[in-house]
Amino acid sequence: MPKDYARTDRIAEQIQRELAELLRLEVKDPRVRMVTLTGVEVARDYSHAKVFYTTLEGVSDKVQQGLEHAAGFLRSQLAHIMKLRITPQLHFVYDESVERGMHLSQLIDQAVASDHTKSKD
Repeated sequence: MPKDYARTDRIAEQIQRELAELLRLEVKDPRVRMVTLTGVEVARDYSHAKVFYTTLEGVSDKVQQGLEHAAGFLRSQLAHIMKLRITPQLHFVYDESVERGMHLSQLIDQAVASDHTKSKD
């Protein structure tokens, strides 16, 4: 019987929760104050983790640099919290899906509005 919920998925969710708390409470860098973590993907051997994030200000090199600067600290804190044999290297990736979703929503709203005005004519 195949597993519906793999261990890597559970670890990814726990990493996301712990990183969000660490960013909120421990990291003092102002570049990463308004970061929202949207997901984590962990490699099968637990050596690497892609951490997807988004910000209110959109794509920003400053935020990326701040996260990369804090990566070592965050990894060491994760090692203490999670007690894994291997703590993954953290790689931060900007998640464009939120912006893409907002853009698609605007396009849908425009299409509905234009259909509504055409039906009145």
